[in-house]
Amino acid sequence: MKIRATVICEHEGHILFVRKARSKWALPGGKVERELEEETGLNVDGLLYLQELKARDTVHHVFEASVVNIADARPRNEIVACRWHAYGALDELDTTDATRHIVKSFLRRL
Repeated sequence: MKIRATVICEHEGHILFVRKARSKWALPGGKVERELEEETGLNVDGLLYLQELKARDTVHHVFEASVVNIADARPRNEIVACRWHAYGALDELDTTDATRHIVKSFLRRL
């Protein structure tokens, strides 16, 4: 079973999604702060643990990140795109069921 830290970056009604080449939109993840900075250029000032989600062969440990440099979000390394999408845009995005479930859980707590 793969274990992954999945990070929700929220800002003014938008959530940051990233995409690798030929992949679906996803939430940034991996080794939390290091991966978030490597994938998007963003720096974290604080993390809040939200939940654990088991999806297929992956356990997601989901965190909400307090990002200090919102305007600097850029795709880096294996990430080809990163975009802030409005909460309501989730149903229009090509994402995995796990990503959709994580975001909907996050939005329920707002």
